[in-house]
Amino acid sequence: MDVPMELSRILITEMGEQQVIFLRERDGERTFPILIGTNEALAIDRRLKGHETPRPMTHDLLASVIQGMGGQLERIVINDIRNHTFIATLYIAMGEKTLAIDSRPSDAIALGAAFDTPIFVADHVLENVLTGPPTKSDRLELLRQRLEVLRETMDEINKRLSDETFLTQAEPEVIKNHRKQLEEMDNEYQAISRVLEKLG
Repeated sequence: MDVPMELSRILITEMGEQQVIFLRERDGERTFPILIGTNEALAIDRRLKGHETPRPMTHDLLASVIQGMGGQLERIVINDIRNHTFIATLYIAMGEKTLAIDSRPSDAIALGAAFDTPIFVADHVLENVLTGPPTKSDRLELLRQRLEVLRETMDEINKRLSDETFLTQAEPEVIKNHRKQLEEMDNEYQAISRVLEKLG
C-alpha cells in the first residue's frame, strides 16, 4: 500500500555535502527523512518558492518538456529501497496512457514541487526506514556518529560567526541563516546527548 506524504521540511546547511528533506504522513505522525545532494535541495527550495532563473534549470526544462508534449505529472511514488538507496517512480499521464518513469526521489520531488504533485511512499519502505537498526548498540553508534557530525558543523559555523571579515562582508540574511542553523543543531545536539546519557 502507498502512504500519502507531504514535503514538510528542507534542512540545508552550507557546510554539508548532503542535505535532508523530510516527508510527513498526511493523515498520521510518521516522518520520512531523505538525504539528497545540495543542488537537488536548492532546486526543490527554489521551485517551492517560485524563484525564476534567467534560463531554465534542469527540473524546469523537464517540466516544460512534459507539459509541451501534453503530459501531466500525476504522482510521485517512492516504492523501493535497494542497497540503502531509495527508488522512486514518476507517473506521467499522456492522454489515455500513464507512463511509469524511474527516478531518484530528489529529482522527482524537485520536478513536482512547483505543481503540488501528490507524493506517496510504499508502506514497506516507510516501515524499513522507521524500524531502524535491530540492536541497541547499532542505534547508539548512529547517535554518536550524528553527534560528531553536529559538533564539527557547529564548530565551523561558530568559527564563521567569530570572523569579523565574514560578518562584515556577508549578507545579513546569510548571517541570520547561520545563527538559525546553529540554534537548530544545538537543540538536536542537546536532545541526542540526553538520549545517550539515559541509554548509557
